[in-house]
Amino acid sequence: MEAPHSPAADTAAAFAIRLSIDSPDRMQELGRRLAVLLRPGDLVMLSGELGAGKTTLTRGLGEGLAVRGAVTSPTFVIARVHPSLGGGPALVHVDAYRLGGGLEEMEDLDLDVSLPDSVIVVEWGDGKVEELSDDRLRVVIERGVGDTDDDRRIVTVSGIGARWAAEQRPGLDRLEELGRA
Repeated sequence: MEAPHSPAADTAAAFAIRLSIDSPDRMQELGRRLAVLLRPGDLVMLSGELGAGKTTLTRGLGEGLAVRGAVTSPTFVIARVHPSLGGGPALVHVDAYRLGGGLEEMEDLDLDVSLPDSVIVVEWGDGKVEELSDDRLRVVIERGVGDTDDDRRIVTVSGIGARWAAEQRPGLDRLEELGRA
């Protein structure tokens, strides 16, 4: 591991933006806009209930990063690598839902080897992958609970660590255009 994890990094977000996203198309657009902010070595952690839109957001990230292959849920294969179609970073899409342990199980995936050259997106990564990097983007997707067909989601995007403290404001403004919550 290159960057040891410090527990203080969990509580000190460099920024946090709450957005109201009202459709799967807008969730995918959020992913495309987030992709503009990402660079090789970035870790993105996605949290949210089943069906919240984590894979839809990741599909948008893949489009924005211009990677090869359809971005689908990696639930049964645990991780998928989508190489860049251009000169950008690969997208490593991980679903940690079925992984019970912490970083020990994740080490088998060699994410620490992929991290410097790729953008790693981990669904269900809370409590499992924070040790990969002190600098990470955390995205929490909340949806209506119960039997509802409402597509509205509240998405909180938080930048954690020095990398995100230095993030440029224009990129964040593009996220806010989607709708502040």
